[in-house]
Amino acid sequence: MNKYIKYSLVFIIISIIGITIYLFAVKSNNHSEMDHKNEIYTCSMHPQIIRDKPGSCPICGMNLVKKATEDQTVDNHSIDNVLKPTDNFIVGNYPTTTAKDTAISNEINLPGVVEYDPNSAVNIAAWISGRIEKMYVNFKFQKVAKGQKLFDLYSPELLTEQQNFIYLITNDSENKSIIKASKQKLLLYGMTQNQINALVSTKTVKPQITIYSPASGIIDGTQSMTSTSNSPMERTSTEVLSVKEGDYIKKSQVVFKLVNTDKVWGIFNINQGDNSLIKLNQSISITTELDGNNSFNAKINFVETQLNAIDKTNRIRVYLNNSVLKLPIGLRLEGKVKTNFLNGIWLSKESYVSIGDKKIVFLKVDGGFEAISIKTGIEMDDFVQVLDGITIKDKIAQKAHYLMDSESFIKTK
Repeated sequence: MNKYIKYSLVFIIISIIGITIYLFAVKSNNHSEMDHKNEIYTCSMHPQIIRDKPGSCPICGMNLVKKATEDQTVDNHSIDNVLKPTDNFIVGNYPTTTAKDTAISNEINLPGVVEYDPNSAVNIAAWISGRIEKMYVNFKFQKVAKGQKLFDLYSPELLTEQQNFIYLITNDSENKSIIKASKQKLLLYGMTQNQINALVSTKTVKPQITIYSPASGIIDGTQSMTSTSNSPMERTSTEVLSVKEGDYIKKSQVVFKLVNTDKVWGIFNINQGDNSLIKLNQSISITTELDGNNSFNAKINFVETQLNAIDKTNRIRVYLNNSVLKLPIGLRLEGKVKTNFLNGIWLSKESYVSIGDKKIVFLKVDGGFEAISIKTGIEMDDFVQVLDGITIKDKIAQKAHYLMDSESFIKTK
């Protein structure tokens, strides 16, 4: 009897061991199959791409990476970074660069135009009230020479003064002081010395006198009420001569504006961010649209502080001696200014992207790149000044636009 009990115990033990081995094998097999089923692959740039085996992304061509599911545990060397949000973390190995602490100089290109110098303009005003009998200039931008006839003026007041002068030199020739005062009055009313000499010799009054140009220049006329701009680039045909034959003019009324083309201004627009780089008496190289190969040098004479509300630029002014250059008014110019060296931390423009009010770089971290925001200053050539956000020790993606899928999907810390 003891023998049977002994054999039964041995059989039971062997059976238990066999069942245990069988169950362990089945469990291991099921676990392996489950792991295999849980393996999926996705694109780090396009997470909407899901595959159950390795391959390439049909959108960008990058190799698909393994992605963990909810049932799968992840170690430090697997795909932990892939699980991070794709809008602020990029998985990949891309070339990197760093910001440079150095001094940079740049050449700024400035568009410009030739304009009249208003300081050299001459206003031809009426010295006495009267009626314009005849006009010798009728068109804007008509060129006149010094001493050229402008218009004939009839003035009852001037006619009376001529009669008084003739009476004095005829009947009271010994009264030199009164005659001199009367002659001076005629001069102040616009009569020339030759006209007064003719009056003395003929002793005959003239009902009208001729007004001559006091200087050479271009007749610019006076602006109509509908014109508000002094710029030759913005003038319209509504600007006409304000007077014509038969018009009455009042004393001190401006009849013509005579502009001088021997002295002109070169007006250049400069972006507001570059305004601090431009200094008075700084050298500027200028070319014209008529001859882009040859240039001439000048000095910056004035930097305007008022911001143009239309194009958000400032203007600089260069005084040009046009008696030699012979530049037509309204000619487009291009100025080049070499800036002084400026110290700072500089970053290549291709290493950041702009998303509206933010500048984004991708900082190198373990396993990928992290999107962060930086504060920038002025731009020089292919570089931008970094004011805050990164240091010269930080490694960032060399070409930032390669790491972004869409600007709207980027979030920064």
